[in-house]
Parts: sequence; C-alpha cells; structure tokens
Amino acid sequence: MVKLRKKATVARRTRRLHTGAFKAQVALAALREDQTMAQLCQEFDLHANQITEWKRQLLERAADVFGGGDPPKPVDLQPLHSKIGQLTLENDFLERALTKAGVLSAR
Repeated sequence: MVKLRKKATVARRTRRLHTGAFKAQVALAALREDQTMAQLCQEFDLHANQITEWKRQLLERAADVFGGGDPPKPVDLQPLHSKIGQLTLENDFLERALTKAGVLSAR
C-alpha cells in the first residue's frame, strides 16, 4: 500500500499596499547609495526587485515634478463646434417632425 505524503504548507504573506510617501522614501534611499541593496531590503522589509523598480520609476518621472514634461497640445475646437452644430440641427429637425406626427407633445 502506498502512503501519501501531505504537501508542505507555505506561509504566505498578505499583500501589502504602500503609500506614495513610503515608495518615495525607499527610492530616495536607494538613490543615495549609502547602503547596499541587501541593507535596504532588510531595513524596509522589501524585495530588491521592488526597490529597483521604484528607483527606476522615480528617475523616469522626476522631470514631471518640476513641470519639465511636454507642454499640453492645444485642442482643435473647430471639429467639436461643427459636431455640436450638426447634432443641434438633427435634434431640432426630429423635434419638429415628431411634433407634426403627433408623437411628441408641444411644450
């Protein structure tokens, strides 16, 4: 007779949500490079990949903090105004047609 082994249970950590301030603190500490990655991992109780990712995101988006991003493109309002005019004409036409047909009561 074959005996079945029980699978070892692995204790899983519940998913943690970190605030933006905490992420910034960790990323800035990683940028300072006064501690090794192992020390940062132990201090903040995080995986090295997570710290590296937050550091990369901080470096990519640092210019946006000071408004160094691309200026917003001006919106061309002409097509929007013409669409509004077209829809207004269609609504007026349908209102008159339905009123004449007796389906829509006069206001």
